[in-house]
Amino acid sequence: MRDEIEEIPKAAERLLKGLSPALADIGKALRAHNPGFVVTVARGSSDHAAAFLKYAIELEAGLPVASVGPSIASIYGARLTVENALCLSISQSGRSPDIVAMQKAAGEGGALTLSLTNSANSPLAEQSDLAIDISAGAELGVAATKTYVNSVVAGLMVLAAWKEDEALKKALDRLPEQLEKAVAIDWSGLGPDVEQGGSLYILGRGPTLAIAHETALKFKETCNLHAEAYSAAEVLHGPVSLVGSGFPVLGLAARDKAEASIVETADKLAGDGAAVHITSAKAQKAHSLSFVDTGHPLTDALALVVPFYGFVEELARKRGLDPDKPEKLKKVTETL
Repeated sequence: MRDEIEEIPKAAERLLKGLSPALADIGKALRAHNPGFVVTVARGSSDHAAAFLKYAIELEAGLPVASVGPSIASIYGARLTVENALCLSISQSGRSPDIVAMQKAAGEGGALTLSLTNSANSPLAEQSDLAIDISAGAELGVAATKTYVNSVVAGLMVLAAWKEDEALKKALDRLPEQLEKAVAIDWSGLGPDVEQGGSLYILGRGPTLAIAHETALKFKETCNLHAEAYSAAEVLHGPVSLVGSGFPVLGLAARDKAEASIVETADKLAGDGAAVHITSAKAQKAHSLSFVDTGHPLTDALALVVPFYGFVEELARKRGLDPDKPEKLKKVTETL
């Protein structure tokens, strides 16, 4: 897992160089289809990548994006009418039967199908109208790291080509260098509060909420720690009742329009005695964590996951666990 975290910048650079020649045709195909909405199909970390891209598409393209449960097709055998839609499927292996079945059903229902996989010869890729190899290279760690980042990067590249977004294209070109800086960031100061608490909340809004869900999963997978992700607004509608003195909270803020609201919630919880850490220099009461300012709100949000991966891998080893071989988990999970 540590090796693969350190490979993230090079994996992203490899993807940017490899996919770029095909982007013009992909963007043209999406503009020709002119989808009125987007549906996503994914599970686990891939679903968190899909959630990130949901916010990116809604913010940059102005189209609604909805997650479709794979069991609708694989278990229930239901048909969906998704004419004039783009179906975005994300799977590292591209082999999970439920993901393959749901994408197939979406295609039969009228959607243009686009897949992001780390396996170009997988069933999911082979049945897609547009198939993208995320080029992360072999990932042996059970917990997805570089495949998560490359899935998001691939989706952002497609979005930039589709909407002809030059600012996003330039931000992606700079991203490998920014990810190198992110790998070097040390969040170890977060460790004592997390371990003492035994359970924690991770807060975000917009794209950083998708990162919050990914971090919560990694705490569970690698450290056997209970963690839940919430919107910085939603946490105040009930979940805040569990936040007592010393309760650990991680706030994930990017340099975007949601930063002020996340900081406000973080400072409120810190003022009530919670042990709050946040990726913002604007906090008054919460502890500020280091971050990379990439110059674009979407890549800024994505870069936050990299120092977290390094932190959680180290924390797992400090807890006497092997992050490369989490109990009860395997690399490829094929569900129906």
